[in-house]
Amino acid sequence: MNPHLLLRRRTLLRAGASLALPFLLGRCAPSESTEGLTPDPASLLDLPEGFSYRVLERQGDPMDDGFRVPGKPDGMGCFAGPPGSNTLVLMRNHELEPGQDALGPYSEGQPPPSPAYRPEDLSPGGVTRVVLDASTLTRLSSNLVLTGSMRNCAGGTSPWGWLSCEESLSPGHGYVFLCDPSASSLRAPVPLPCLGKMNHEAAVVDPETFVTYLTEDRDDSCFYRFVPETPGVRLSPESRGRLQALRIEAELRRDMNAQVKTGDTFPVEWVDLPKPNAEDDSLRQQGAEQGAALFRRGEGLFFHGGAVLFCATTGGPKAGGQIWRYRPTGPQGGTLELMAQAAERGRLDMPDNICVAPWGGVVMAEDGDNPRWPDEFLRVLSPSGTVRNLARNALGSSGEFAGVCFSPDGRALFVNMQSNGLTLAITGPFQEYTSTAL
Repeated sequence: MNPHLLLRRRTLLRAGASLALPFLLGRCAPSESTEGLTPDPASLLDLPEGFSYRVLERQGDPMDDGFRVPGKPDGMGCFAGPPGSNTLVLMRNHELEPGQDALGPYSEGQPPPSPAYRPEDLSPGGVTRVVLDASTLTRLSSNLVLTGSMRNCAGGTSPWGWLSCEESLSPGHGYVFLCDPSASSLRAPVPLPCLGKMNHEAAVVDPETFVTYLTEDRDDSCFYRFVPETPGVRLSPESRGRLQALRIEAELRRDMNAQVKTGDTFPVEWVDLPKPNAEDDSLRQQGAEQGAALFRRGEGLFFHGGAVLFCATTGGPKAGGQIWRYRPTGPQGGTLELMAQAAERGRLDMPDNICVAPWGGVVMAEDGDNPRWPDEFLRVLSPSGTVRNLARNALGSSGEFAGVCFSPDGRALFVNMQSNGLTLAITGPFQEYTSTAL
């Protein structure tokens, strides 16, 4: 990998390590309210006063390698460019599957380019790379990095590059792929069977221990980790180690949706999955047989300050979502804490992708599907527990936000508007806004 990528990542993590993030879900604008937002004259993105946005790319735009920007942009990560380049690199997933060629990177009917993953499946899913000027956020170039994968949903950062997750159980799919942020052209796919075959949502690597954490988008999902046999060695198709599921100590198959309240903590341990290479979608059943805890649709995942934050998108008494924090305290155990949950629908509305700002605020891309509240929002949970609107998709309903990620210095927030096929950069006084009381 490029050493500067890891260096910048570790610097940011150390800077945030002292942030306690003691969230207690406090007052917030209800989901049907646009409180705090100013209508956009262009009717694209409503933001608070003092914030602005820039459209970086739209689906169908030409890329610099001759392909076109694919549709359905989803999970995304931001990396610092090479030393001295003053650039940023966005690695962007596209949640496409067979039959969606019209949204793919190449023309309908055109055979998949080499080296596509499983070209016989005719899947246009994959990963694209966008290079930006770090000072102006101007788009400099973009290109296709991975194609032929299926339903690339979320993912996460690692010391070696972008982890792109397939949310698919089709034969030959359901894996995590490692993608190089320096790849200026289409590369050979690098699937990682060691991370299991499942309805993957997100993955992220602890840069100190090199343990990979994983979420699974299922109503009866587990929370997973992969402990490498040789820590620090780049993940590859040949990597070996232990794939494990989280279990609550002394509470076999604890349902984390039942009888829990914000601030509750649980001592945890990890159990090995006996058949980690299973091809039959049995990982969560294996976890259940070992007494692993049950979560409702594990989705967004982020590593910050020595802890892992993740969403249970339909967790909580009103199925409005939960945000959990796992803090390891040794190689075999740790503590799980419920940071926030929706006691009533409207306090949270199914948080999906998340990221943590350098100063500690959690940005949530909500995935609400309640017809009573059709608008799609970005919201921010401050360290004091206040939830505020950060953005509203003004183009209409079903405009899901995805791929939220900050630049390394926290100056810009990047986000995708999935069904609208847009990638944007948002700037403004983030820290001041999130620390101001409602």
